[in-house]
Amino acid sequence: MARTPIWKSIAATLSSEIADGAYRPGDKLPTEAQMASRFGVNRHTVRHALSALVEAGTVHTRRGAGAFVAQTPTDYPIGKRVRFHQNLRAAGRIPAKEVLSVTTRLANSKEREALGLGTNDQVHTYEGLSLADNQPIALFRSVFPAAPFPDLPGALNQSGSVTAALHTGGVTDYTRAWTRLTAKSATATQALHLRIAEGAPILRSDSLNIDTTGRPIELGRTWFAGDRVSLTLAEDM
Repeated sequence: MARTPIWKSIAATLSSEIADGAYRPGDKLPTEAQMASRFGVNRHTVRHALSALVEAGTVHTRRGAGAFVAQTPTDYPIGKRVRFHQNLRAAGRIPAKEVLSVTTRLANSKEREALGLGTNDQVHTYEGLSLADNQPIALFRSVFPAAPFPDLPGALNQSGSVTAALHTGGVTDYTRAWTRLTAKSATATQALHLRIAEGAPILRSDSLNIDTTGRPIELGRTWFAGDRVSLTLAEDM
């Protein structure tokens, strides 16, 4: 009778423990050295078992960080009203944002065209990280015309919420004018923020939001971690 390879037995044990809830989505597994000691094997055997779990989609690895239990992708609807916190709560996740930078500068040519600005007009640029259950799911950059919203930087730094910050500037509602989706590979910087491997698949979303009068108020670009978010097109698109 053929014997089961040790690496397959280790993979089956870990898979069973994950299924039983010993490790939750996003949790880090013990190190290769710890697992080698636990199972009485060398690290190469452990690595073979982890590779099988990666191929099965059960775990994912990050260079220099270790192995982590894969998360169930978060459903994220793209429609006329895209609201980060509402979308995440509707998916049963806890939303959060990390402010990376808020700056004011001259608008570039693409921003002037999209936002209807003049040559010497300035914009507020908000860069940050979106998280679900404390796990990063997206990097984003939002650009706003500066003149109508002089207090926007302070509001963004205080709350991190675009909707709340725009409300302080008199915007009671806004909708999505258009969205473009493009498949990309993560750069080294993006991979560091999103805690994924450099070159891993990401989905870039470019969009323009307008207020109730049709005035462009936000030009956005978001990079979603490909294995953590399932973008869905809402019926109102």
